Amino acid sequence: MSAPLLRVEHLGMHFGGLKAVDDVDLDVPEGEITAVIGPNGAGKSTFFNVVSGFCTPTTGRVALNGVDVTGLAPHRIARLGVARTFQTTKLFPEAEVLDNVIIGRRQHTKSNVLDAILRTKRLRTEAAECRERARQALEFAGVLHLEALPVGSIPQEARKRVAIALALVAEPQLLLLDEPAAGINEEETSGLTALIRKVVESGIAVCLVEHKMRMVMDLSDRIVVLNQGKKIAEGTPEEIRGDPTVIDAYLGGSSHA
Repeated sequence: MSAPLLRVEHLGMHFGGLKAVDDVDLDVPEGEITAVIGPNGAGKSTFFNVVSGFCTPTTGRVALNGVDVTGLAPHRIARLGVARTFQTTKLFPEAEVLDNVIIGRRQHTKSNVLDAILRTKRLRTEAAECRERARQALEFAGVLHLEALPVGSIPQEARKRVAIALALVAEPQLLLLDEPAAGINEEETSGLTALIRKVVESGIAVCLVEHKMRMVMDLSDRIVVLNQGKKIAEGTPEEIRGDPTVIDAYLGGSSHA
């Protein structure tokens, strides 16, 4: 049996005496959607920050395609095939939609300051390629018609799609989505669910943190449940829905992840 695309082993992230993530194991296979859920303070966003290189773990190991990437800087992990979105959309509101997405292609270019000063053929070729790839990503995400508008002028749901296009233009193997449906309505959530399925059908594995349980149950192949930094359950949506530990800690309680 081949190794999973992403393997996390005994992962821990401690802030002083607080164990935000505590001895968590998780596999993300190719071609699947893995969801991470749990109450507020369960450690979900911290887990994402460690996997994507924004935090160096206190303990444990993160491997991508069998290669240890533990503690690597975010840009190095991105170059190895991991892209992510954020709970709060990280876009430049005054810049056009297309220009925002072109930025995500930068890691695939080789042009430098000298190329920019001399307007070299390499610069012109790469600029044209970046523009075309960005337009393809916007079309995939369903927002190509907004390419010339400032990001600050488009609706929240469209910004979510632009953020996904920004991640996809880097050609990742694994896409991390941090609460992709936050702040949008039920109809928009359905549309975003369809887009995430389309991403996986294109050959990109997805790991998401999300608090909208209907979306999680409908979309995920496997679900990992965190509570107070620890993994308390893992299984299919059907298994998680009926797990008494999960019901007590999250699904049946008043907390929302």
